[in-house]
Amino acid sequence: MTSAPGTEPASHLHASALELLHKLTGNPGAHFHPGQFEAIEALVAHRRRALVIQRTGWGKSAVYFLSALLMRQAGSGVTLIVSPLLALMRDQVDAAARAGVRAAMVNSSNVTEWDSIAAQIATNELDVLLIGPERLNNPAFRENWLPRILPNLGMLVIDEAHCISDWGHDFRPDYRRIRTLIAQLPAGVPILATTATANERVVQDVAEQLGANSGTPAGEPSPRQGMQPTQPEQSGESHLASDVFILRGPLTRDSLRLGVLNLPDSTQRLGWLLTHLGSFNGSGIIYSLTVSAAEDTAAALRDAGYNVAAYTGRTDADERQELEAALKENRVKALVATSALGMGFDKPDLGFVVHLGAPSSAVAYYQQVGRAGRGAINADVLLLPGAEDKEIWEYFATASMPTQENTHALLSALCEATEQGQPLSVPALETRVDVKRNSIELLLKVLAVEGATERVDKGWIATGNPWTYDAQRYSRVAQTRRNEQNAMLDYERTTTCRMQFLAFELDDRTAQPCGQCDVCAGPWFATDINDNAAQAARGALASVGVEIEPRGMWPTGLDRLGVSENGKPLKGKIPADLRPETGRALARLTDLGWGNRLRELFTNAENTPEIDAPISPDMGKACVQVLADWQWQQRPQAVVYIPSPVRPQLTQSLAHGLAVTGKLVDLGPLTQVQDAAHFGGNSVFRCAATVHAWDAPDEMKNYLQEQQPTVLLVTDLVDSRWSITVATRLLKQAGAAHVLPFALASTH
Repeated sequence: MTSAPGTEPASHLHASALELLHKLTGNPGAHFHPGQFEAIEALVAHRRRALVIQRTGWGKSAVYFLSALLMRQAGSGVTLIVSPLLALMRDQVDAAARAGVRAAMVNSSNVTEWDSIAAQIATNELDVLLIGPERLNNPAFRENWLPRILPNLGMLVIDEAHCISDWGHDFRPDYRRIRTLIAQLPAGVPILATTATANERVVQDVAEQLGANSGTPAGEPSPRQGMQPTQPEQSGESHLASDVFILRGPLTRDSLRLGVLNLPDSTQRLGWLLTHLGSFNGSGIIYSLTVSAAEDTAAALRDAGYNVAAYTGRTDADERQELEAALKENRVKALVATSALGMGFDKPDLGFVVHLGAPSSAVAYYQQVGRAGRGAINADVLLLPGAEDKEIWEYFATASMPTQENTHALLSALCEATEQGQPLSVPALETRVDVKRNSIELLLKVLAVEGATERVDKGWIATGNPWTYDAQRYSRVAQTRRNEQNAMLDYERTTTCRMQFLAFELDDRTAQPCGQCDVCAGPWFATDINDNAAQAARGALASVGVEIEPRGMWPTGLDRLGVSENGKPLKGKIPADLRPETGRALARLTDLGWGNRLRELFTNAENTPEIDAPISPDMGKACVQVLADWQWQQRPQAVVYIPSPVRPQLTQSLAHGLAVTGKLVDLGPLTQVQDAAHFGGNSVFRCAATVHAWDAPDEMKNYLQEQQPTVLLVTDLVDSRWSITVATRLLKQAGAAHVLPFALASTH
């Protein structure tokens, strides 16, 4: 048994750690990389709070696994690791098992294993427990697990700690709970935060979270001396920030050959990929910015004979595991992925990373390309920027940022219910505030982290603690993101070494020109696109038609908004005979092909109705093609359209054109009887805004009653699907036998 950490000489600790390293690696000749033992010593011997910023492959996991085992040898309990993604946790558990570390994870994917894991903790048979940050906001975990873990906690580890800054501000607010957890730790518990992607802003954010007793608000940079940017001359140098030990090494990656290829449009980018994917060595990852782009690209590559698969936020957990295994075992050429495949995916021989569209920051880009070249091989990294990148960045940036109006509305509703002793669930809150469900969930977490709300067994309550919307902080976050987006654009245009540029953006000023990127050595990639690939790309992106699934249930809480029919509330299942058939849209707004045109049309028009105009001939022909490809069971006999308050000419011309081309009876628009314009908000409010919005003119009702036709129901944009659901119900009650919804664009 090793002597208690903190009492043995450094030489004894080094010998113990080296012995464990040999077991961890299975290599009796293994030695520590510069800085590894210094980090272990800071944690084990001195019980420090440490931030380790080292490039991928340096061995950060070895630091926390070895430290955990050394703490266990000294009699400490389990080490708790906070990890951001399920895929990352799975890899960490597997890596721990190979190293002889007894590790387990607690998350939504393994609920059936929780009891046995809790028993292992109770009998002191577990070395490492991995959780996601959201687990810290789970009442059962807070009340039943933490009281058992914290009193004898060996160490706290925050892996991929840049998430404290990048996700903790809004997208993953539960990351900010780590600060609260740190404040609850017994004295002397060491803390380790690790990352390979951190500029000085992120370093400051993370160091402040680790120094939880500093009094600086969570997520805010500290003004204290000692947190000025430092540029260590070599891996292993460290400095102190308040009470945080910071170890920062050079971030350049000699194994990566970087390049940027600017092509004019999506068709050219896809054509290039179809031409040259086979020329990349080994297997790799093709990143895209949106789910639909990943799915469309994967489909086009498969049609061209490449063995690829899409990996996105829509991919089921079990399928994700299988796809990760397929890539690791080189059973696929590539996964076409969103950022859902990222941190923690470990394939040492990953041969390439290609981006169709740029991430919004150098930090994000460096993290994603860091999947490649981790072993002994070199890897190629190529960025193909898109003209639409800035629009997509702006969408994701604004979608996750809490607004003052929404936050105050939510908190007011909670305060009112809490005064009545009534916790509110998320569905119950949807009926009280006009905010989308995912935004409600985000706002609740933000407010909980800041002490204004609390999650309890039956929902959420207001704590009554004073709270104000920190507009200045969110403004600073937004400005920082804009700056980082501009830096990413600069990376695309730079005339200096690309690896050096990325390293400088991550505040590593030791970087030297790499000598192998396309700036240093000239383009290493071909730029031609063969004719067959160009034709295939045009065909793939010109393909039209996405399905619109019908809604089957009324949203809960319509009665609270005063919505009823003939004195009876609308709730439960929508009768099958009043639902639409599965509909069609020309394309999704996020699609690579027609999506680009539609984004321009709908993004601008919502606030500038004066640009409304009849549908263009080529777009009209594409819509006709959707109808021609539609394998409907009943051909429509008539056309009805939902009047648009923003794009009346566009919608009317689309409906009329389809009626003329298809030789259908043009029944014109529904009559608008109340304002149905509702571009934001949640499902309940959007449904309520449409239930009594329209009526059918008498002439239309007479035709429907007499002919009982199949109706093509036309609208410009489908988002919540409540407009087509309610309009279908109206038409069927008037006599229509079937209703086939058709939209120019779909948001999903």
